[in-house]
Amino acid sequence: MTDASRRTAADDDALLDRLRALARGGRAFGGLPDRPDRPDRPDRPFAPLTAAEVEHVERQLGYRLPPLLRRMYTEIGDGGFGPEGGLAPLTPRQYGSKWYCAIPSPERGPEYRPPRSWLFLTGGGCSMQWHVSLIAVDHPVLLWDADGWEPGWGENPHDGLRYAAPSLRQWLWTWADGGRRGVWHEVHALHEVHALHEAVSPH
Repeated sequence: MTDASRRTAADDDALLDRLRALARGGRAFGGLPDRPDRPDRPDRPFAPLTAAEVEHVERQLGYRLPPLLRRMYTEIGDGGFGPEGGLAPLTPRQYGSKWYCAIPSPERGPEYRPPRSWLFLTGGGCSMQWHVSLIAVDHPVLLWDADGWEPGWGENPHDGLRYAAPSLRQWLWTWADGGRRGVWHEVHALHEVHALHEAVSPH
């Protein structure tokens, strides 16, 4: 198995084929094969978007999507497949209960939102969220704690960052090769390194 960090754009066709196969095989929503799909979720990704629909979303965002992400939304589906609970759709969707949309919601004031250049991908449990940077080189995937910072204390959204995968491509391959455990393995490993550093550092 090729290490996810060594994957390049030349592997993107294989990655999309893998994601399609996983979605058809019961892992459309990030679950491992031994965890059945939840009944409140559809059994396949939402319908793909047209190029024109993606361009409309990009105008709303003020940024272009990474080419790989654009292909996923136009060739596989508008969310509802992939890591964790499935990628968020770019357009509002309703199935059982309302799905979180990747486009920022006005429900929280702008001072509590992440930067506009971060696109919401999927939830990570509790207040944790996965975002992709639309402007950084290689489009790293960011694990962000939405409640892990407080603007009233002079903090900014970057104070809520907990981890960054080097690229969207590597993050997706990590999930495709190892499921949710693979995506979170490096996060837990990083926290263990930090904990060890704190334990041995002089105080």
